[in-house]
Amino acid sequence: MLSILPEYMKLIVKFFIGAFLFYSCESPEDHRWSGVVFGTTYQITYVGASPEELKLEEALDSIFLDLNNSMSTYLPESTISQFNSGKDSLWIDEHFRKVFRLADSVWQQSSGAFDPTVGTLVNAYGFGPNNTILQLSPKTLDSLKSFVGWDKVYLSPTGWLQKSHPQLYLDFNAIAKGYAVDVVADWLEAQEISDYLIEIGGEIRAKGKSPKTQKPWRVAIDDPKQKKYRAFIQTLSMTSGALATSGNYRKFRVDSVSGGYYVHTIDPRTARPAISKILSVSVQAPRCSVADAWATALMVLSLEEGQKRVEADANLEALWIIAEGDELQQVHSSGWK
Repeated sequence: MLSILPEYMKLIVKFFIGAFLFYSCESPEDHRWSGVVFGTTYQITYVGASPEELKLEEALDSIFLDLNNSMSTYLPESTISQFNSGKDSLWIDEHFRKVFRLADSVWQQSSGAFDPTVGTLVNAYGFGPNNTILQLSPKTLDSLKSFVGWDKVYLSPTGWLQKSHPQLYLDFNAIAKGYAVDVVADWLEAQEISDYLIEIGGEIRAKGKSPKTQKPWRVAIDDPKQKKYRAFIQTLSMTSGALATSGNYRKFRVDSVSGGYYVHTIDPRTARPAISKILSVSVQAPRCSVADAWATALMVLSLEEGQKRVEADANLEALWIIAEGDELQQVHSSGWK
């Protein structure tokens, strides 16, 4: 299988803490399938026909291949790579259109905190495919900012994507894994599968119950300050919906010349790394692509602004992990389950 992110980059552009899945022993009526994709791992547990009867492997291979050919910045012939290489007008596929429209919605609702054109800055800070750090002087940053801005891209009603500047660079890694989870979930539901748990690189979508316990699926969110042994800061029960987490506490770079500390989440509005007391944000939403995008946006927004955005949307709930000295504080929205 191809991959959107190679293994050594899997936590960088869109870092996930990852919810850990609690599985019981496989029962006769449930099936588990796992593998590697997008530079990370995936696991699917469901109740229904066997993987052979469903032709699950063939279906997943087809889904992942289509998504890579559409949105992988690591494949030179993918749709997004062709657009990034300089083409100012390109017809795009249906997967790309759906992700574009969702990105546009979150960009508007987050006042620009979520912006897939931030890829230019992500690359400049050394978190992109080239893994090269530029010397980011104020003049360089001002120049790069002219290549950033969601309002500089346009999708026509007929599916043609255009940009106002040839150096504008799109990167959907902050939404692609969540979208992949949704595509797999939609396929399972089309096969009349009503009990499933899907996880790709820590992004999760669940429906129904665990066949072993006949209770909701159980997942957990990692403790940002875990050390040698894995620890969890909160466990959740899920019977529907999605969960995605984003954080800054593990992946960063130090410039060898200036000694500057660069975390991977870049604020597209300022062209600077988003550095705050927020260590991570977990988001619950009906669809994983939505949770994925908002987890990134809420890492950029201040806690106060993020809380306002979440409380204003009945389909969003969020948990912020805040660093207060050596202590961790959990702040959650009013409907967090």
